Amino acid sequence: MALTLDGKLVVAISSRALFDFEEENRVFEQADDRAYMALQLQRLDTPAKPGVAFSLVKKLLAFNTRQGDNHPVEVVILSRNDPVSGMRVFRSAQHYGLPIERGSFTRGEPPWRYLKPLHANLFLSTHLSDVRAALSAGVPAAQVYPQSVHASDAHPQEVRIAFDGDAVLFSDEAEQVFQAQGLQAFQQHEVDKVGQPLPDGPFKPLLVALQRLQQSGTPAMRIRTALVTARSAPAHERAIRTLMNWNIEVDEAMFLGGLAKGEFLREFEPDFFFDDQTGHIESAAQHVPSGHVATGVRDEGAMPH
Repeated sequence: MALTLDGKLVVAISSRALFDFEEENRVFEQADDRAYMALQLQRLDTPAKPGVAFSLVKKLLAFNTRQGDNHPVEVVILSRNDPVSGMRVFRSAQHYGLPIERGSFTRGEPPWRYLKPLHANLFLSTHLSDVRAALSAGVPAAQVYPQSVHASDAHPQEVRIAFDGDAVLFSDEAEQVFQAQGLQAFQQHEVDKVGQPLPDGPFKPLLVALQRLQQSGTPAMRIRTALVTARSAPAHERAIRTLMNWNIEVDEAMFLGGLAKGEFLREFEPDFFFDDQTGHIESAAQHVPSGHVATGVRDEGAMPH
C-alpha cells in the first residue's frame, strides 16, 4: 500500500521562508542562477540561519514526538531553488534537528502545483505569485515577509498563531460592505446578520486542522490561537458566533477597532501572524513573524522591498 499524507497537518514551505537566504538571494538577483548555485554549493557545509517561519515549523514538528510512526505533522520543502541548492536546505534542516524528508525543487518554475498532491494545509513562500496561485487553488497560503522580526523563544511548549478575521478566517463579504459604504453601514450590516455565520475564508481549513491536531494532543506541545481583528463592538458578535457555529475555539480574541495590531501582537508573541492587508503586515512585521494573505477586496499587491 502506498504511503499517504492524508489526515496529517501538511505544511509546504519555501527555502527562503524556512531559512535566511537573503544574502544568497541578492547574488541571484544581481547575477544569475548559476552564481547562486555555486554559492550554495560552496556553503553546503555551512548551516543556513533560521528564517522567519523557522519557529513555527520547529514547534509543529515537535508534535511528532509520539511513539510509533503515526506522526501527525509533515513539513515539505516546496522551493524555486535548484536541486543542488536543495542539498543545503536539507543539510541545514538536519543540522537543526528538523525531521524534514520531502521536498520539490523546481529551479525557477512555480512549485505551487505540487500542493494538491501533498494535500497541503498551509503554504508559506516569499513569492507573491505562488501564494496567489495557491490561494486560487483553495490552499491556505501567505507571502512571508523576510524582514519580519523572528518569533520569541518565551513559549517553547506552545505553537502560537494569530489570524486576522475578514478575508482570512472569514470571507471578505463584510469587508466589501465596509469598503463600498463605510464603517456605519458595515456595523449595521453585521448587526442585521448577527445570527448568520460568515462564509468561510481561505484560512478556515488551517484553523480546523490545527484544532484537530490540538485535540489529538501530545503532552509536550499545545496550540494557542488568537483572532486579531479591526472589528469592534457590535460587529464582534457575528465573528464570535461564526466560530461557535463552526465548532471552533480560539484562545484569545482582540477586537481593536482600527488600532494598529503590531504592539498587541508583540504582547501575544505568536510564531506567526496572518493578515490580508499589507498595512497591518508592515506594522506586525516590526514585532512578530508575519505573512500576507494575498486575497480579498483589500489585496494590495506585493510586499515592499
